[in-house]
Amino acid sequence: MSKESCEKLSLLFNVLILCSKNSQKFSSLMDIKQLGSFSEVHLAQHRRSKRLVAVKCIHKTALRGREAMLENEIAVLRKIDHENIVSLVDTFDTPAKLYLVMTLATGGELLERIVERGSYTEKDASRVIRQVLGAVKYLHQLGIVHRDLKPENLLYETPFEDSKIVISDFGLSKMEEQGVFSTTCGTPAYAAPELLQQKTYDKKVDLWALGVISYILLCGYPPFYDENDTQLYRQIIKAQYEFDPPYWDDISESAKDFISHLLQKDPEKRFDCEQALQHSWISGGGALEKNIHGSVSEQIQKNFAKNQWKRAFNATVVVRHLIKKALAAEAEDEAEASST
Repeated sequence: MSKESCEKLSLLFNVLILCSKNSQKFSSLMDIKQLGSFSEVHLAQHRRSKRLVAVKCIHKTALRGREAMLENEIAVLRKIDHENIVSLVDTFDTPAKLYLVMTLATGGELLERIVERGSYTEKDASRVIRQVLGAVKYLHQLGIVHRDLKPENLLYETPFEDSKIVISDFGLSKMEEQGVFSTTCGTPAYAAPELLQQKTYDKKVDLWALGVISYILLCGYPPFYDENDTQLYRQIIKAQYEFDPPYWDDISESAKDFISHLLQKDPEKRFDCEQALQHSWISGGGALEKNIHGSVSEQIQKNFAKNQWKRAFNATVVVRHLIKKALAAEAEDEAEASST
């Protein structure tokens, strides 16, 4: 670490001592080791146990107007204790900053790890989805809907081959006790039809997102894609996707059936977590062990370039404009259908 970096860390440590009402407790527990640049995440070590953790630093000036969202994220994280979910260890508050101490995931993002592998099969994809389904089932039993499941939020806990998957980023999650879900949020490519149509929705939106993720894990590209937002929304609202040759020629019928039950336009017909976990592709011998790494990794690198498909959106003017276009496209399709 450079002298400049060390000085910055020393300054941060002193700020914690001087400003935080919990500073003595924080400094007695944590040794700051490394400072992240863009993400504002610090790597810290527990002084007694030597356990490494991630410390998320949030500047309160940047938080103005979003306090409720952060409070919600913290409330959700405090309820969670599951091996496949990043958990909140502690929080420390200063006049200028809020620090969230989180369990540390060092194994990288899901898609990055797939590309790095030498071999990759349906069985590997099935194991990943089974872990995520177990964690999502746990969340749903607690009345928590994640609302932003996507590959970037699925991390490997360690760099080792046998590492488990953990779900991260609960900034858009919500508890059922908070009332009816109707806010448009998430990432467009993974959003369920009912969410885009501004209908009330429930935990089944997470299962739709898992259908999109499962599809990507088996071919390396998304089921719904168009540079034109209106066309993209039209595809999603219609649940219009294909198992394109040659990319799906070697994929099992069991995998296709599993995905078809998740990418159901009608949430009433869509699998819940328990049904998905019982499907043969997850719990039986439906997942094939043929190496599909070459094709899948090539498509991942082609379709998931850095920063591509990471457009988070919320109930903003931009989103309302896009949804208006999507609904207009849907009305146009209905008019065409009725005239034929």
